Amino acid sequence: MSETTSEAARGARPPRPTRPATPELPPVVLGPVGGEERAGADLPRAALEAVHAGFPSPAQGYWSGPVDLNRHLMRDPTATFLVRVSGDSMTGAGIFDGDELVVDRGLDAHDGAVVVAVVNAELTVKRLSWRQGLMVLSPENPTYPEIVLSELDEATVWGVVTRCLHRV
Repeated sequence: MSETTSEAARGARPPRPTRPATPELPPVVLGPVGGEERAGADLPRAALEAVHAGFPSPAQGYWSGPVDLNRHLMRDPTATFLVRVSGDSMTGAGIFDGDELVVDRGLDAHDGAVVVAVVNAELTVKRLSWRQGLMVLSPENPTYPEIVLSELDEATVWGVVTRCLHRV
């Protein structure tokens, strides 16, 4: 009996493959979020209470049923997109290189919102504010300058960031 066969017979798991380092990613719109409805048995389960980050609670373990992440993460699936982040200008807001942002194009951007904007034909993610009638896009990293847009700049808010997804 070979070594691999004997490990399988004992129920040993094969070694986990290692992931290569993530290359520098360009800013990219991954596409609309959504998809077909799935049967309840195919969905992850939701806990009835919050998970404590301190000491564990022996009373936890009650499940409320399936979770559809599309419903949980989106207000309007037809206006929701995923955008992959490239760079570190928003680390102060908890947005890191390689993270994926859930962006709702149907929401109105308000002062203080984190937005994806198109500035001179390039996508950027920044915090939106208005000063003396001018749009200001602020990074959340002090090593980057604010972008104060004049009337000559071509700029538009492409969508409002509603969630940030990153690996732990």
